[in-house]
Amino acid sequence: MSTHPQHESGPEGHQPHPDHDRGLEFDLSTMLSRRSLGLFLGAGGAAAALAACTPGGTGAASQPASSASTTAASAPASSSASASASATPTPTLTRAIAECGVEIPQETAGPYPGDGSNGPNVLEASGVVRKDITSSFGAASATAEGVPLTFTLTLLDNANGCTPMAGAAVYAWHCDRDGKYSMYDSSLTNENYLRGVQEADANGQVTFTSIFPGAYSGRWPHIHFEVFESMNNATAAGQVLAVSQIALTQAACDDVYATAGYEKSIANMKRTTLQSDNVFGDDGGIYQLATMTGSAAAGYTAGLNVTI
Repeated sequence: MSTHPQHESGPEGHQPHPDHDRGLEFDLSTMLSRRSLGLFLGAGGAAAALAACTPGGTGAASQPASSASTTAASAPASSSASASASATPTPTLTRAIAECGVEIPQETAGPYPGDGSNGPNVLEASGVVRKDITSSFGAASATAEGVPLTFTLTLLDNANGCTPMAGAAVYAWHCDRDGKYSMYDSSLTNENYLRGVQEADANGQVTFTSIFPGAYSGRWPHIHFEVFESMNNATAAGQVLAVSQIALTQAACDDVYATAGYEKSIANMKRTTLQSDNVFGDDGGIYQLATMTGSAAAGYTAGLNVTI
């Protein structure tokens, strides 16, 4: 499993967590060859067989699939093994399995995880398990304003033949449109919006309904997530299988940041690229860049395949 320790700067007025560092830049032109290598060496015969069923042939495997439009085929199962038997592969899942082999880069949780590793712990709070994370829960009541965003992660177990990780859990969090994190910003210490946990369904997928995050100084627009083996581990802040981040596309960011409420993001976006970002910069985020569809007027969907 590749590990990328690094620094992550936070929004203005905050100091980053001290134990992060980054590596060398990566040539984006190697993206196709690395994806192909992962396909043949990591995916194995099962992936090739499923890829043959993909509409349009195996060519679809060279592009990340948008998972946001995929519906769960059955109720959540308790393990990856049971998922492979009970899941009804959709085109999205089929393409994800065909791409399996390159594990998601391990990244910093950043200075504002809210998982107990740096201050407050939202994972043990009643109400954190939810699909819609736009509003605070419990005693808090604020709702984050912004362009609607629905994002889906497809979790695959690389060591187990790229089977969907049914029953695994994902904790996702991100900043609001002003670049502020609930529970940490001085004006949001009593709020916990834009944070939530979901259990993966039989296809290894989790979906969250949220708002499009803003761009703050020093970082490319992103969403944080942690993957746990089970819901019990997640809600008890137990052992983490993977920590990573979703990079949002420039086209979607440019579209959203031209709308009212995202004015601060325009200037911040101009000062950062995927290559200069202190998290995605070593490889340009090629394994973390979401597939996105939609518009600022109608809202966006995003999907990312997460091989663990």
